[in-house]
Amino acid sequence: MERMIIAGVDRSARSRAAADWATREAMLRAVPLRVVHVVSPDAPDPVHRWPYRGEDVADHVVAELVDRHPALTVRGKILAGTPGPVLRTAGDGAQLLVVGLRGEGGHAGVTVGSTAAALATDSAGPVVLVPGTLADNGPPRPSAGVTVGVDVRTPAGSALDFAFEAARLRGARLHAVYAWELPAHAAASPLPVLEEDRATWEDDEVQLLSDALRPWRAKYPDIDVLEDVVLFTPVEALAHASEGAELMVVGRRSGSAATVRELLEHCRCPVAVVPS
Repeated sequence: MERMIIAGVDRSARSRAAADWATREAMLRAVPLRVVHVVSPDAPDPVHRWPYRGEDVADHVVAELVDRHPALTVRGKILAGTPGPVLRTAGDGAQLLVVGLRGEGGHAGVTVGSTAAALATDSAGPVVLVPGTLADNGPPRPSAGVTVGVDVRTPAGSALDFAFEAARLRGARLHAVYAWELPAHAAASPLPVLEEDRATWEDDEVQLLSDALRPWRAKYPDIDVLEDVVLFTPVEALAHASEGAELMVVGRRSGSAATVRELLEHCRCPVAVVPS
């Protein structure tokens, strides 16, 4: 894996938010940043398109970033093709691929663009999807911490590694969220659950989360970890936790694409999707 971060950009302000986030991450990790703009071979003549020609997009973004961060090691690159597949290939050898949650295309009301959705589903390495509400104005704000979703029965080791390392780099707390559900017989029963039964089941789930995190706590003894067991669906639990997070980390397994997509629709912070 090459020590480099790739930011996919287009003409939209939303992609600038992604480039800003990628810049801070590259400086945090002390690695170079490559800004990539993908141009479709059959796109209309870009000369008349606002605000500048397609071949200038990456260079303009690089110039803006260097103006704000003179110490940044960055260069631009133009590639031809369909953005999703091209960026997926470009990101195969990088530490991290960063794109906006939605680009210049799409329709009003669409939260997750087609390129972001494709990369979240198929990227071979970690990809961070950045909402368009972020901006790089003024000094960095104090970190609100990193949140990671945990499946205690089949913990995603790659996602936990990514989350613990992200917290270490930031000197931040790690919020480990596990969404549990009532046993099937209790959930199907028309009778209310007895409080003592619920307490017993929840204690068992708390222990499972503690057990799942133990190897990573040993590997990262200096990280302050908040273990959080909540009786919600995974999407509800993580969407709520994202309101106070600097970064949300989730693992991606075969068959989890729908859950990841739903989370992206509701999350309030950048989301790192890490394939298992």
